[in-house]
Amino acid sequence: MKEMTAQDAHDAWHRGEVNLVDVREAHEHAATHVAGMPSLPMSELAARIDELPVGKPLVVMCRSGARSAKVADFLNGEGRDDEAINLAGGILAWASAGLPYEGDTPA
Repeated sequence: MKEMTAQDAHDAWHRGEVNLVDVREAHEHAATHVAGMPSLPMSELAARIDELPVGKPLVVMCRSGARSAKVADFLNGEGRDDEAINLAGGILAWASAGLPYEGDTPA
């Protein structure tokens, strides 16, 4: 499975080269989130898979990279046209890289 660093994901997103999705649960997203990044909790993914953005590789983010790795593996196994890529280190790495987010400091 492919992984992308937080900085690379941020830069690719802002260049319009990838889509991003946050798969943390709603309470986690409410506490800390990246403005403009859609949220689709892992627990709801199967029922809402049609809501995922398409047309570009999809970078999947969670807290630390563990859940998003599972989601990326799942999505790649589903035969999607767009590759799913894990955001290495999740929102923790995003914040550590000094990238913008709203809410509480991720912990």
